[in-house]
Amino acid sequence: MSRVLLITGASRGIGAATALLAARDGWTVALNYRQDRAAAEAVRERILADGGRAALFQADVSQEAEIVRLFQAVAAAFGQLHGLVNNAGATAPMGRFDSFDAERLQHMLSLNVLGPMLCCREAVRRLSTLHGGQGGVIVNVSSAASRLGSAGEYVDYAACKGAIDSLTLGLAREVAAEGVRVNAVRPGLIDTEIHALSGEPGRVARLSASVPMQRGGRADEVAAAIVWLLSDAASFCTGSVLDVSGGR
Repeated sequence: MSRVLLITGASRGIGAATALLAARDGWTVALNYRQDRAAAEAVRERILADGGRAALFQADVSQEAEIVRLFQAVAAAFGQLHGLVNNAGATAPMGRFDSFDAERLQHMLSLNVLGPMLCCREAVRRLSTLHGGQGGVIVNVSSAASRLGSAGEYVDYAACKGAIDSLTLGLAREVAAEGVRVNAVRPGLIDTEIHALSGEPGRVARLSASVPMQRGGRADEVAAAIVWLLSDAASFCTGSVLDVSGGR
């Protein structure tokens, strides 16, 4: 029986690309989405057309009760969990940090920090041999923003992703002897819908010249790194943060 992988935010962008590639690599994929069921269904149909196995699971992963319900639903549908890709996250309209109010900051922290932390908690409770699990792997999706700072655009998002880097390192060391590997990828300037949602759909084109490789990246290039970290080929990698940023 294939291993079971939960991907949060799997209806578009990096999450969708990871779901497609992971399914081709033999994973049974639990596709989480918050509201765009049609987009998530399209990803599932592509997986099924390729001969893979996948199902949809709606949940807002900024809310603890919904995260707990999500993990319970995946277990009910597929049984033992073997992997988690903590992908769900978002920016907000770009601006200076001194213009951001507490409501925005709370929203950013809930979705980009608290949600991934709680997903990691629920995953460890199921994967760790300390809790009767069989081991497994977690891949957190961070961002090159965590080391660039994103001044004048979204410092709050960058700070959230800095927290994900720290979470990855600390949790990896905490559960390494319990059969659980925890790693992260830090995508750079990737051509996905996240830029339009932050108010500048042309951001990749504007900043491409600042990338040493002189272009933006693709979601499937990030997905390839994630699926490698999920695989046995990365069996001695934990606490690693892999930049997928074209050298930026």
